[in-house]
Amino acid sequence: MALLEVRDLHVFYGNVEALKGISLQAEPSQIVAILGGNGAGKSTTLRTISGLQRARTGTITFDGKSLVGIQAHTIVSMGLSHVPEGRRIFNILTVEENLALGGYLIRSDRSLVKERKEAVYGLFPRLAERRTQLAGTLSGGEQQMLAIGRAMMSDPKVLMLDEPSLGLAPMLSKSVLKTVREIANRGAAVLLVEQNARQALAIADYAYVIEVGRIVLEAKAAELAKDERVQKAYLGGFESVASSG
Repeated sequence: MALLEVRDLHVFYGNVEALKGISLQAEPSQIVAILGGNGAGKSTTLRTISGLQRARTGTITFDGKSLVGIQAHTIVSMGLSHVPEGRRIFNILTVEENLALGGYLIRSDRSLVKERKEAVYGLFPRLAERRTQLAGTLSGGEQQMLAIGRAMMSDPKVLMLDEPSLGLAPMLSKSVLKTVREIANRGAAVLLVEQNARQALAIADYAYVIEVGRIVLEAKAAELAKDERVQKAYLGGFESVASSG
């Protein structure tokens, strides 16, 4: 069984079915990209896995345990962290204080909190330079680094990232995603929802394409990057992979 395994997930918002039988999986040290247009169901997939949204039917298994019905904070303590779109950092707290909140579950072990902070600063040296600065005064790229760093404070086995490069300059976007690759290389499984398909497929091992709540394509990332349907859909604004062949 995979480290994270999602099977036949159906999620509703009222009477509207947002996910129509999603199935996917991720292994340690693997980046799994989830691609699709706006409203396809990418964020809903991550929110359901992390316990922020409830599934009507389907199974979610993490490290051999079912996550169905488990509260979000308990899922974090089990080793699964979610960085939502929009970063959601605490603007009026410093970088150091934001990271401390990320280590809330281990707050009684000060040496471990310090060790994890130093590991985050190793990943993102720019945060180390700004550790006493208010998070709200950081640049967009630095705020994204902080959001990822805060999630890494719980030393997750699975890290889920929702649009980490959104709004970032191309060079900074590439830098953030390079660090995501490094996080996976250290052993974590990464689920990556990313608007920049080329960059996502360049660092991912495997990828799924979602359209209107269904997975319409899946393959190794390198294979999908060469797929004419995917190339055409991205060049045209991700209109539809399914209808293009």
